[in-house]
Amino acid sequence: MVILRPTAKLHRTLPVDEEPSQASDTALGDWYAKPLKVDYQPLLLLLSSQSLLAIVAPARQLSSLPQRLPDLVAARLRRLGVAPALITAEVTAMVPVRLAPTRDRSVLGTLVDFAKNIPFYLPIRGWDETTLPFLEFRLAETPCRCSDHHTETIWPQRDAVRLLESRWHPLEAS
Repeated sequence: MVILRPTAKLHRTLPVDEEPSQASDTALGDWYAKPLKVDYQPLLLLLSSQSLLAIVAPARQLSSLPQRLPDLVAARLRRLGVAPALITAEVTAMVPVRLAPTRDRSVLGTLVDFAKNIPFYLPIRGWDETTLPFLEFRLAETPCRCSDHHTETIWPQRDAVRLLESRWHPLEAS
């Protein structure tokens, strides 16, 4: 099971339930979702609570986001170059998807920071959906929580792979 935590702007489309009694069973933890517009085009920013790995996708069919979340995560992990066995293990653990209110202010802060940076990472003119993976790469290379000790700085790309390997490595060997 995984918990999807939409921001307040998404609550009309994705009504949240009460806080689930159990935590996410995945290596990447809960996923936070925030809508945004860049050059009048609606986008959706998703962020893993554990690794701060970002997914940027067109904001279409928002009501079906809980059903599409595992596929979005799988596609993002493939672009990251994660081993197929690790992707399968993570996506399998993501079912079912539960909706809950946001609760981690640090993750929300990173979500807001990434959303503010996105327009600066895109070309001034001529970007489209094919540009979004390059944007995700830039966000994955962004150090997060740098005010803590340098050993506690989160590098989304590195930490996502590390978390997946540490959680699912025994499954990959079999």
